[in-house]
Amino acid sequence: MNRLPWEAPRPDGPRRGRWTPSEIGHLKDWYGLRDVDELARDLARKPSSVRKQVEAVFQSAARTGPWTASEVTDLKRYLGLAAPEVIATILGRKTDEVQRQIFELGRLRRKGAWTREERNKFKRLYGRRSDEDLALVFTRSVEAVQSLAAQLRLGKDKAYLKRNQPRATTPMPRWTPDALGELRARYPHDANIDIAQSLGRSVKSVVSKAHQLGLRKEVERLRQMGRENVRLRYGR
Repeated sequence: MNRLPWEAPRPDGPRRGRWTPSEIGHLKDWYGLRDVDELARDLARKPSSVRKQVEAVFQSAARTGPWTASEVTDLKRYLGLAAPEVIATILGRKTDEVQRQIFELGRLRRKGAWTREERNKFKRLYGRRSDEDLALVFTRSVEAVQSLAAQLRLGKDKAYLKRNQPRATTPMPRWTPDALGELRARYPHDANIDIAQSLGRSVKSVVSKAHQLGLRKEVERLRQMGRENVRLRYGR
């Protein structure tokens, strides 16, 4: 397992004493995106120590007044991953202000085609958040979120399903010999989303099975993917 930047080696028990700048930086980056117990494991600290440090790091005078564009962007970063009171701590707002701003986001609805930047971001966020939260993040309808997810053959992460939809963790149908044959034949040179659509599976399922079988993309396909990513990143 890779060590975190500040690890010397990892101690046998929880760390004690003063927090290092690297530890504080990790806390700032991930608090609200991961729960306290996960952060405690990352940092080899007790959860109580993490909570105490959170109070020290995010202690500031409460902000009031209209929300800035950057605050709304920060709010969307944590939506669906952190409780309103946690978001309030991070942003320096009162919890009721956070809840009101979330309500205001729910009143906004954009229509029309999804931009390349939106689609890229959507792929990154979809697995860990509910469709309702994603609708707030992208100011779209839930139906638009579900439609794009179906188009891109995206599925929720197993951890999300286990946490939020215990009854939805039924595994996908077993891979048939024919489906495995098609995967082996097409994976090296075809786009994962095209394979997923053809097989009626999610992209995650296709990639997971390909890795399990030791399949690899051809060099030319990897170069093409790199060019596509550049075009998406720079809007070309």
